[in-house]
Parts: sequence; C-alpha cells; structure tokens
Amino acid sequence: MLEICDLVCGYGGVTALRGISLDVKLGQLVALIGANGAGKSTALRAISGLVPPRSGSMVFDGRNITGARPPRVLACGIAHCPEGRKVFPHMSVEENLMMGAYLRTSKAEIVADRDRIYADFPRLAERRRQAAGTLSGGEQQMLAIGRALMSRPRLIMFDEPSLGLAPNIVERTFAIIRRIRDAGTTVLLVEQNAFAALEMCDNAYLLESGKIVLSGPGKQLIENEHVRKAYLGG
Repeated sequence: MLEICDLVCGYGGVTALRGISLDVKLGQLVALIGANGAGKSTALRAISGLVPPRSGSMVFDGRNITGARPPRVLACGIAHCPEGRKVFPHMSVEENLMMGAYLRTSKAEIVADRDRIYADFPRLAERRRQAAGTLSGGEQQMLAIGRALMSRPRLIMFDEPSLGLAPNIVERTFAIIRRIRDAGTTVLLVEQNAFAALEMCDNAYLLESGKIVLSGPGKQLIENEHVRKAYLGG
C-alpha cells in the first residue's frame, strides 16, 4: 500500500533520514521504533508532505506522492495524527472534528461519521461545544484521533500517541488503535513505548541515527538481543 525507497530528508544542514526504505501492506499495523532524534517523526512528516524529501521516492497505492503537498496526500487517503495532538485550542470539539472532513463534500456522510465518532468517544459528545484547549490530555488525544478519522483515511499515521498520558489512558489509546486496524484501516505507528508497539504490530522497523537497522515481525524484534538491551530494558 505504501512503499518508501531510499528516502533522504532533513532540516537545513541536518540530515534526519539517510536513505530509508520500508513498506506498509494493506491492513497491517506497522511500527517505527527508535530513540528520540532517530528520525521517526520526520518519516511521518515526509509522508504527509510537511517535510520535502531531498531524494528517494514514496508511492501510495500506485500513486507517486514524492514531494506532494499535504492536501494532495490527504486526498489520496493518508491521515496524520501528530505528536502532541495539535488540536485547534480555541475551536470547539465539533469544529475540530469538522476540520478533519474539510476535503469531503457529502454533508450527510460527514454528519454520519461525526455521530459515529461521538458514539465511539462519548466524552467528546459530552464536550462537543467546549473549546478543545480546555480538554484533558487524554480527551485531546481522542479528539485528534477522531479528527483524523473524519477524513475517512485508508492509512492513518500516529506519532507518539501515548506521550504525556496517564497509564490507563495509554491502554485505552492502544486499544483504539488496534480497533482501527481491525476495522480495516492500515496503520503506521511511531511510539516511544517500544514494547507495546512491537506487541501489537504486524511488522516493525528500528530506526537509529536516520537509518533502518532492523526490521521484521514485532514479536521477532521483541526477542532480538539488541532491541531488548537498548529499548526494552533488558
């Protein structure tokens, strides 16, 4: 579904990705793990069109999206749930959700999807008129996920969804991500909690200093000695 080949990206004089190649198959949950600064978030930002590649290629469902701007990437069916949630703080919960559907035209389908998200996230329904910036961290994460789903994506990318959340909210967030994959949406996950990411993913890639150094099924990487020592505490 998504094929990345020899992708090089950076910021100014800094090269963050040094020729990475990976693929995400239809219906999979694929994880990118690695230390802070390894290039994980840059990879998602490059796919979204927020960081222009210096070289390499990205193909989504047969379409070349290398260098595509974010609206075209979204129109192709890729949604990005960013690190830190990035809700619009002065807009209401409902206005944030509607921003996720800004490329869509069928009002009836948009309303149906909004109501489905309210059914899945009752807390958002209760706070639909409340400013998003006044929500708790967990509620903002629910809103960010709901907003991404409002575009009806075929691939949804999560960047550090557990960051800054209480343990019980983290468990709920991971359960939601698994449910999204089980419902048929392909998922690309960047996550600081390497063990949780590897446990639930189909396939995983380990990024170190902008390069992919290991890849394979999540359960296989959990047993890898280097991964266990460097990222799993033993």
